[in-house]
Amino acid sequence: MTSLSLTVNGAAVVADVDDRMTLADFLRDKLDLTGTHLGCEHGVCGACTVLVDEEPVRACIMLATAVAGRSVRSIEGFADDPAMKVIRECFSEAHGLQCGFCTPGMVITVRDIVARGACENPQQIRTELAGNLCRCTGYAGIVKATELSRDRLKAPKQ
Repeated sequence: MTSLSLTVNGAAVVADVDDRMTLADFLRDKLDLTGTHLGCEHGVCGACTVLVDEEPVRACIMLATAVAGRSVRSIEGFADDPAMKVIRECFSEAHGLQCGFCTPGMVITVRDIVARGACENPQQIRTELAGNLCRCTGYAGIVKATELSRDRLKAPKQ
């Protein structure tokens, strides 16, 4: 067991964890943050995407001990995030979700690519989203939601 100190969704957390526990299991099992979904558990599907120091990572293949002293933001940590509010609205409007299993990781990834400006055209969006798999939508709605998000988030505030 290792004592782990970190910040999760803006709150200081201290917990004892098994040395082999993944960040995803830590968030879900120790902190009851079940919005981080486990799909493939091999870092391929993107359902477990969270931010570590504001960078997207696959929580299923990162050990919890690797985030000691760092800041982690799961989907639950975006309640007051203005960009995420816009992205969620755009996903709803563009029918970018169906079953919802991929949605937490997908919207975190979209927030990142919009912030980086890596969404200039549908092909670039599809390339950027290649690490996030969706079995339901066929991606058309997700790409449209990303375009809407990009356009609304870069529009001048009135």
